[in-house]
Amino acid sequence: MEPESASDVAARLATTGYLCDGDLATVTFLALRMQRPLLLEGEPGTGKTALAEAIAESLELPLVRLQCYEGIDATQALYDWDFPRQILHLRALEAAGGTDAEEAEKSLYDERFLLARPVLAALQQSPAVLLVDEVDRADDEFEAFLLEVLSTYQVSIPELGTVKAATPPVVVLTSNRTRELHDALKRRCLYHWIDHPGLEREVQIVRSRAPEVSEELARQVVGVVQQLRARDDLAKPPGVAETLDWARAIHHLGTAELDLDTAAATLGALVKYREDSEKVRHALDQMLRS
Repeated sequence: MEPESASDVAARLATTGYLCDGDLATVTFLALRMQRPLLLEGEPGTGKTALAEAIAESLELPLVRLQCYEGIDATQALYDWDFPRQILHLRALEAAGGTDAEEAEKSLYDERFLLARPVLAALQQSPAVLLVDEVDRADDEFEAFLLEVLSTYQVSIPELGTVKAATPPVVVLTSNRTRELHDALKRRCLYHWIDHPGLEREVQIVRSRAPEVSEELARQVVGVVQQLRARDDLAKPPGVAETLDWARAIHHLGTAELDLDTAAATLGALVKYREDSEKVRHALDQMLRS
């Protein structure tokens, strides 16, 4: 059943462990109600991908994920033909005999030999949630392709005809803003910038997603992470995903309270750059010794 309000969206997402603020719940509700794609931008680790996963889980819909990368084209997103099975089919026809070349060729492009890639799969399976992850890593041509699909929710397969979604899929696009997306794509979507959560909300997120971590340890970990994010000299400030990893790592070492030795030993769960490691190690020494 479709959510009735933004608060209903927030409540449903919370059942999956995803805690969001009122603004994000509102834009998600509007995207569902207006059947518009939702474009999420923000720093890595702020929960953009996790929101799409939570939407699919809360609505009990299949999640179809398209991971974008440099050089991706429409073929990787739409469909391909199962060449090995087509060859086996031709050999079977030859062995049976009696099929002319034109009929044999036509039989090769049957739907049973079609390999649906994420975009086509989402249209075929809809209602579904289509996650287009890190769309900023793709190029302008792929953006134009996405815009065309999102405008009509249909694709044309020359050998089979047009495939149109009976119900438009819920579309979530994420971007880490490594480049600016074109205005045409942005206009098609509802937009929201996901920022890092405040201290109290991040503590709630840790307690929700990692209930094995005590509230005291969660609060200590989040407090340190929040101070690290306030710095302007880190190549990649830790996101919520890193907060969760760090809290779990410390918990698995059997530590109930954050101390300098355990913090230093588990630093690989929090920062991913050598230069950041040295700066964070020094910052931890100051924070945890004071």
